[in-house]
Amino acid sequence: MREAALRVTEPVPEQIEVLFVDDDAGQREMYRRRLERVGYAVRLADSADAAAQEVRARRPQVVVLDIAMPGRDGLSALHELLAIEPTLPVIINTAHSGFTDNFLAWAADAYIAKTAEIGPLLRAIEGAIVR
Repeated sequence: MREAALRVTEPVPEQIEVLFVDDDAGQREMYRRRLERVGYAVRLADSADAAAQEVRARRPQVVVLDIAMPGRDGLSALHELLAIEPTLPVIINTAHSGFTDNFLAWAADAYIAKTAEIGPLLRAIEGAIVR
């Protein structure tokens, strides 16, 4: 008679939740798919106000935030999000490089230029989680 081999399994790590904030629906969906493909749980918000509501409702581990959005911009959202949760890692992900000189953006954990290459954003998210 053969004995069944014991299988030792490691506990599955908690899935990291990322809140992705962008006013462009196509961008939100593209990034959602790409982030989920590498194992992140992704929630979406389409505005600064929606991002603040999401953070109040259920704090994500990381926020990826666009800057140029209609209504309130991402910089005002950044400061509101940090007022809600001061230790919340926020990564600015934008196509507008001029914001790097704006001291209001310095409160972000990282500043990533939007590009077809997702590697820099993934590294920024991983770095934010480690801190």
